[in-house]
Amino acid sequence: MVSFEILCIECGTSHDPSRPAYACSSCGNLLEARIDEAEAAADLAEGGHSERPLSVWKYREAIPIEDATQAVTIAEGGTPMVRCRRLEEELEVHNLWIKFEGANPTGSFKDRGMTVGVTKAIELGMSVVTCASTGNTSASLAAYAAAANLDCAVLIPEGKVAMGKLAQAMMHGADVLSIKGNFDQALEMVMTAAEELGMYVLNSVNPFRIEGQKTAAYEICDQLNGVSPERLYIPVGNGGNSAAYWKGFREYDSMDLTSGCPLIRGIQAEGAAPIASMFSEDRSELIPVEDPETVATAIRIGNPANWKKTVAAIKESGGSASTVTDEEILEAQKFMARLEGIFPEPAGAAALAGFMKDLDEELVDRSSVVVCVSTGHGLKDPDTAIAQCAKPRVIEPTMEALSRMLGGAGE
Repeated sequence: MVSFEILCIECGTSHDPSRPAYACSSCGNLLEARIDEAEAAADLAEGGHSERPLSVWKYREAIPIEDATQAVTIAEGGTPMVRCRRLEEELEVHNLWIKFEGANPTGSFKDRGMTVGVTKAIELGMSVVTCASTGNTSASLAAYAAAANLDCAVLIPEGKVAMGKLAQAMMHGADVLSIKGNFDQALEMVMTAAEELGMYVLNSVNPFRIEGQKTAAYEICDQLNGVSPERLYIPVGNGGNSAAYWKGFREYDSMDLTSGCPLIRGIQAEGAAPIASMFSEDRSELIPVEDPETVATAIRIGNPANWKKTVAAIKESGGSASTVTDEEILEAQKFMARLEGIFPEPAGAAALAGFMKDLDEELVDRSSVVVCVSTGHGLKDPDTAIAQCAKPRVIEPTMEALSRMLGGAGE
């Protein structure tokens, strides 16, 4: 196992990694796992990681888990990097890629964090895992808890979770509790439950979740043949994923496994944009959005727990955060589906929507190597997709009717 520390991101206080911890005991800020990068680089080389197939555990020497051979895994990671030739032509750009995290086992990027987080829960001797969720986190945690034979309780905001995601959590056997409130209230309850009821929290405040999610950045560099993209567009909800990507790019660069790091553009929906508003108003403190609302339910979060990590990551990259409308998100969703055959949930289209907006505002060089992260599969939220499309046309079961409806196609 790679040497690592659990440190506060603000005051640097070190915490015992053998005990569950989500916030600094000295100042209350977020915690981060910091690996010995030189040791990890040597171990990766010695282990021949470059010959392994893409997956989260391809990079096991850089993941702070005692015994990776005991990992709780259902084949997460190794997701496609799609060169978007038709979108390039449509948008008049030269090097556009989509990292499609919807190809993970439960259909979202959350699986990368859960394979590590649930493995750590077992190492710590925990028997019950929990999370607050707008959908994808609960679906993923429920699946990995089932694989690990752990009890699982998830809290969701009533009426705010897409059916595809709720169905997953229920089918995997989680105890699903719907609260009369929003995600932020659910997370507050979960954090209290961790202390009072002895449950292990696997929201992105858990530093080991980030250690799994950072591997997506490693993969991108490997899929680009050892180089980093120039720009990374990524949806921002609770903020852990954008911080994880930046951590991954920095570590891979430090280990001399890639060249450079990308500028990060964090994209939020207009109705749930507390981080983007910090950048537009040049503020150093977050002002929560009391009643966040957007069609992109996965990023419908008004008080992101990881805002400090995310803001720091985006700024360190030389990037910024901005907003897109629901209409722009849905337009990008259709573009991805109809031009590239990639079906994202609305949040999974937010990054491309942000890139398209930057192009319109001439904020990006059209020759840049750009990666847009698509965080979840469209089947997570089929109702939103169906609502945008024409209903199937009903015809008689005759060739005459078919030819008439299709305008004589093929004649």
